[in-house]
Amino acid sequence: MEKDLPRGSNHGGADSKKQTQLRKQIIEYTTNRDKLPKGMTHWTTRTLAAKLRTNHMIVARVWQEYGFKPHLIRQFKISNDPNFEEKLEDVVGLYLNPPENAVVFSVDEKSSIQALDRTQPGLPMKSGRAGPLTHDYKRHGTSTLFAALNVFTGEIIGACKKRHRHRHQEFLSFIKNVEARTEKDKALHVIVDNYATHKHEKVRNWLKKNPRVIMHFIPTSSSWLNLVERFFGLITEKQIRRGVFASVKDLEQKIMEFIDIHNANPKPFVWTKNAEIILKKVERAKAALI
Repeated sequence: MEKDLPRGSNHGGADSKKQTQLRKQIIEYTTNRDKLPKGMTHWTTRTLAAKLRTNHMIVARVWQEYGFKPHLIRQFKISNDPNFEEKLEDVVGLYLNPPENAVVFSVDEKSSIQALDRTQPGLPMKSGRAGPLTHDYKRHGTSTLFAALNVFTGEIIGACKKRHRHRHQEFLSFIKNVEARTEKDKALHVIVDNYATHKHEKVRNWLKKNPRVIMHFIPTSSSWLNLVERFFGLITEKQIRRGVFASVKDLEQKIMEFIDIHNANPKPFVWTKNAEIILKKVERAKAALI
C-alpha cells in the first residue's frame, strides 16, 4: 500500500509514474459526476479509495492540496433577467460612483423571523465544548424586519412589522419613514429587489409626488447585489440564530436594540468589484453550465 504521493515526478521511475497516474485518477473521479456510482451524490475519501484501490489518506491529501471538499455544497443561481447588465451597472455605479448631494439606501425585508423560546435554559460554555442549547423550542410567532442601510455611513433605519408576508402598505409606510428621516436637500436613491410590493401602483404614485426618491431595482435572483443582505447576515449570526425570545415583542425589542448598538459605531460594507469584473464572472458561470 502506498504511503505518500510525492509532489515531484523527476525521481522514482515506475513508482513515480504510478503515483502521478493515481493523482490524476483521484482528481478525475472527484470532479466528474459521471464517475459516481449509483446511489451516491458525492465521494468520501474511503469510497473513492476503495474504488481506486488505494489508501484513504492519500485521497484526503490530494483533496487538501487541491481544495476539494465534496461533502460541502455552495448554492448559486445565475440571473435570467433580460436587463441584467443594465441593472447591474446601475446599482454598482451607485456603490462605486455615487451621485453628488444624495444618499444611497439599500433596502429589503427579512421576513418570518421566528420568536423561538427554548424549552430549557441553555448550559454554560466550557473549555472544549460549545455552549449547549436544547434541540426543541416553543414558537411564539413571527415578525418581519424592514431595514434601510445607508451605504456610505453603514447606519441602519429599521422597523418591525408583525405580518408574516408584507404588503405594499407596510413597505410604503417604511419608505415614507426613511424619506422623513433624510435631509430634505438630498436626493434618495433606494436599491430594492423585484418583489411585487415594491412596484405597486400606490408606491409608484407616491414616488411621482416625491421625485427626490428614486428607486433602483437589482436583477432577479441577485440578492447578493443588495448590500443590506450583509447586515441581515450579521444580525442573524449575532442575535437571531441563537437568541431566546419569550414573545414576538421580546424578539422585536432585541432586534431594535441590536440596530441601536450597531448605529452607535456603524461601519459601512464596502463594495469593491466593478460591473465589468462581475459580468466576466457571470459569463464564465454560464459557459460552465452549457
